[in-house]
Amino acid sequence: MAKKMNVLMVGTGEYTTGITEVGASGSDKKIGVVALVMFDLRRRGKVERLVMAGTNGTKFASIRAHFESNIGGVYRDMDTSFESFPADDVARDVHAYKAAMDTMTRGDLCTIFTPDDTHMDIAMYAIERGIHVLITKPPVKTLQQHLELVEAARAHNVIVAVEVHKRWDPIYRDAWQRIHSGALGRFSFFASYMSQPKTQLHTFKRWAGKSSDISYYLNSHHVDFHCWALEGRARPVMVTAMGSTGIANSAPFNVDAEDVITLMVKWQDVTDETCVGTALYTASWSAPKSDVHSQQRFHFVGSEGEVTVDQAHRGYSTATDTAGYASVNPLFMKYTPDADGFFDGASGYGYRSFEAFVDAAAEIASQPHLAIGRRLDGKLAMAHAATT
Repeated sequence: MAKKMNVLMVGTGEYTTGITEVGASGSDKKIGVVALVMFDLRRRGKVERLVMAGTNGTKFASIRAHFESNIGGVYRDMDTSFESFPADDVARDVHAYKAAMDTMTRGDLCTIFTPDDTHMDIAMYAIERGIHVLITKPPVKTLQQHLELVEAARAHNVIVAVEVHKRWDPIYRDAWQRIHSGALGRFSFFASYMSQPKTQLHTFKRWAGKSSDISYYLNSHHVDFHCWALEGRARPVMVTAMGSTGIANSAPFNVDAEDVITLMVKWQDVTDETCVGTALYTASWSAPKSDVHSQQRFHFVGSEGEVTVDQAHRGYSTATDTAGYASVNPLFMKYTPDADGFFDGASGYGYRSFEAFVDAAAEIASQPHLAIGRRLDGKLAMAHAATT
């Protein structure tokens, strides 16, 4: 039987807990993702000890109440307990993750969902203690830091992977196979768009335009997908970027950040340098409220075919008196219980991304004498793969 894994969740924001700077999230992640998945993996016997670290301990009472009401009170046999750092009466401790990590042991797991400029220090502290790491995208913001992470992971023989859940989306995976196999020919053109409503400028006001921007936050999804699909077939050789302003930096947001950022990238075929392609990756957090929290789509054109994916619209919509019209996507996370009252979202690609990380760490634990190397390529978005 596989070893039950201990997990430290660093970061107490929307994606981990469903709680934001302004209270409960109004997005499609009202009860979060990371903690919910870990609670269910514990119910299923894959996870044992759960720890959470943030910077503000006074939030934990409301987080626990939120979990108990919206998770423990909704799903059968769902234990929402966890250890927390800093203590509940500590209003600010930016190094609480260190105290939490010092209670973990080599081979344990750590998820990092914090502002982008904090990823490097947190990840290195974990790696140096032999703890496997799953970092939200982008893992770091510079190539030099990325290379340092890869080298540290190799030296300490731990997993360092990036949480890019679209790799588990069945439609994206099918599109990846068609592109990567060469069935669509040489790469010619790619255009992606991903947005979130301008209310996110309130949600992320503490770090937006300071520690990161909308391109790091959202474009990273499609940049990762495109690089993954063209791995071994083409490589980026030139990049430029342009941004739009006027919404974020005005009332009521008053955030010094771009509204929309577009990356323009020139790609070159690896077997024929005369064959080049162009790519546009656009991300926005100034969109109006619509039928989805995130508009997400891309168009790929090859020399022998093309593919178009509209991730936001899967032919499934709902309408209620309270919420109005919505296009829903249970392929990401299914929040409705099954017929027996249990959580029923284990098949969602938002869930499977984390389960794959836990399973990979359990596999390593069963053979600790073997170097990780490339054993997990194809199973996880390993940090070292982005450097080849």
